[in-house]
Amino acid sequence: MDYPSRTAKRMALHLLVVEGNTRADREPYVATFGKTASQSYAATLNGLAPDAECEICFPADPDGALPDGAGLEAFDGVFITGSALNVYDGGPAIERQIALVRAIFASRTPLFGSCWGLQVASVAAGGVVVKNPRGREIGVARDIRPNAAGRAHPLLAGRPAGFDALCSHIDHVQTAPEGATLLAGNAMSEVQAMEFSFSGGTFWGVQYHPEYSLIEVASILARRAPALAREAMFADEAAARAYAADLVEVERDPSHIKLAARWELGADVLEPSRRQTELRNFLARLARPFAAQHGRG
Repeated sequence: MDYPSRTAKRMALHLLVVEGNTRADREPYVATFGKTASQSYAATLNGLAPDAECEICFPADPDGALPDGAGLEAFDGVFITGSALNVYDGGPAIERQIALVRAIFASRTPLFGSCWGLQVASVAAGGVVVKNPRGREIGVARDIRPNAAGRAHPLLAGRPAGFDALCSHIDHVQTAPEGATLLAGNAMSEVQAMEFSFSGGTFWGVQYHPEYSLIEVASILARRAPALAREAMFADEAAARAYAADLVEVERDPSHIKLAARWELGADVLEPSRRQTELRNFLARLARPFAAQHGRG
């Protein structure tokens, strides 16, 4: 697939952030982090594209106001957040999201998914998502390696031969949609980055979270400390919360070199410009050219 040049004319963007969580799951997120996943995602996007206007929708809610087909065509890019849901559980909250994703594909608006976003988009296009038999991957996804296709793909432009990324997931894509191009994987999942097309639309997605800060990851760790202790990912709840507290400290004061070294936190996750690589590439290579093609700005 050919992609427009990086020199495509910059224009104002109209972006949609799709919240993957139900209202019940958003409430503890706000209680521990101060904002919803979608509000945080929109803030990250505005940091990368100050000219962008970001809207948020809540398809998991039965009363969530969703854009129709014409409304979707007015956006230059759509982003799907993470979620506490498991797509294989089914039910209305998930079915509404799958239907919205299929409508986004049909609108041909470029689509990006983080974690749950990768999973729900894959299922909408015919893929299969399962609970990862290798277990949970949370905090930092280690040694993600682009394959030959990934090294040549604009989604991962600027990423080295191996890199770490912030993450939180227990499910993964077992079977990719027909025609998908796998771009990167690691020891926990063969599908850490992927591109595919469906119903005329293009999707780029990752199993990790390029939109996260260490503080957002820390809030998830603290909130899930009991479960993480039961799964033996940490010795006990206190250990999980101590790790979370250290992540917050490092984010607030990057000069804590010894603290970062204790947890093997490198520049890939410490520097926002590096951990947000995929979002920046999507905005530059798909969203802005899409806006230009439609005469918006």
